[in-house]
Amino acid sequence: MEVRTGILVLLCVAWVSGCAVAPSFSEPSANPVLILYQNPMLVPTRDPECVWETVVDVLDDYFRIDIPRTEPVRLVGATLTEGRLETYPEIASTLFEPWRHDSADTYEKIESTLQSIRRRAHVRVVPATGGYWIEVAVFKELEDVAHPAHASAGAATFRNDSTLTRVVSAVGEQEINEGWISMGRDPALEQRILAQLHERFGLGAAPRVQSADAQPGGVGGTRLRY
Repeated sequence: MEVRTGILVLLCVAWVSGCAVAPSFSEPSANPVLILYQNPMLVPTRDPECVWETVVDVLDDYFRIDIPRTEPVRLVGATLTEGRLETYPEIASTLFEPWRHDSADTYEKIESTLQSIRRRAHVRVVPATGGYWIEVAVFKELEDVAHPAHASAGAATFRNDSTLTRVVSAVGEQEINEGWISMGRDPALEQRILAQLHERFGLGAAPRVQSADAQPGGVGGTRLRY
């Protein structure tokens, strides 16, 4: 009985000591301050060729430029036209492709490794007073497949959820998918591209933005949806 009582006393002392030395955590701030780049971003440069070539050079590190659907900034008479840059959809990089940076962080790398994801970018370069607004939009899409690749479950049964597809070679590339499901915007890659543009144009330190304002408005006051 005395031994059991002694053990209970020791456990109580250890529990009280643990509570005494445990660190106290304060409640997180309702509006933490984050370092974000405004999207669109104002570049105070008057040279349209310099702005456009810099944008193309940065985007070319992540995507293939869709030349037929790309319209650079042009001077028509005394008016500067809006520049638009489109890219081809690019299959997202995985954990086994560390030299590629289109998957902006570890979560995106893991997600792209486990699923078939692709991205495409759309950039607007809008002339403004004393410079240009650069708006970067990156869209994610998930491959829409009937079943996981190389799945053997149910392979001996007939399927009636898709049309008949003739597979010429069982070894090699997979059959063409039926489509892609939109996953919305990719703000992580947008921020990475904006950070690179911010550095290339020498705009100094990034602004500190409250989390409530983490979604800056688009060109012309239109709020963007990520």
